[in-house]
Amino acid sequence: MYDYDAIYLSPHLDDAALSCGGQIAQQTAVGQHILIVTIMAGDPAVVEFSEYARELHGRWQLAHDAVTARRAEDINACAILRAAYQHGDIPDCIYRVDQNGRALYTNWEQITGSIHPAEQLLVTSLAEQFATLPACKKVVAPLAVGSHVDHQIVRQAAEHCFGRNLFYYEDYPYAREQEAVTAVISPSAWHSQTIPLTAADIAVKIEAIAAYTSQLSTFFNGRVDLEQQIHHHAAMVGGERLWQHRLNLEDA
Repeated sequence: MYDYDAIYLSPHLDDAALSCGGQIAQQTAVGQHILIVTIMAGDPAVVEFSEYARELHGRWQLAHDAVTARRAEDINACAILRAAYQHGDIPDCIYRVDQNGRALYTNWEQITGSIHPAEQLLVTSLAEQFATLPACKKVVAPLAVGSHVDHQIVRQAAEHCFGRNLFYYEDYPYAREQEAVTAVISPSAWHSQTIPLTAADIAVKIEAIAAYTSQLSTFFNGRVDLEQQIHHHAAMVGGERLWQHRLNLEDA
């Protein structure tokens, strides 16, 4: 017996809506039960933020208690998608520090680079957490297109925990460039599944993304640009695309 038809693993408070909002809306519209698990949604353990974190807070216009505000945005977005939600307690990488209190990631180059050596055990502990998730028919994890360290960590942990029911989504907005997708997979070793979206599916996806008010200026130049970009990407892909490793298919 399954508790959910699918669980979507979202590194941050917006990734599932940005990458999979259309398919989630499509599934919940016909009564399927979907759970969005946001992993890096925990409160910062530090009082003094790095200069980079403060810069992002300024861009988001969230100078005080930014994570609480972002969790509230996520709750609103999940309500629009009609999906259940679960927030993990790991802080975003911009807040994580080493044992001496030094920030692990202080610029965009580090965030889209290699996982910090101090976080080697994080993948293992996260995989253990994933093993306690409710029963579901399939798990959908990020491909880590764009190489964001949090997306890499979630992908690796999912691969430690889940077998043939593990699917991968193309991380938007990084997936706007097809070269970024092929940079993290070898197409010959993977099988893709395109999920066509109706105009209604896309409309719900846009509303869910718009619920993340603090993040819109990071990816879009206003509401019109948001709508245009999401429609353009859906037309380019044919909807939304999931991937599964051929070895998992052979084991099925």
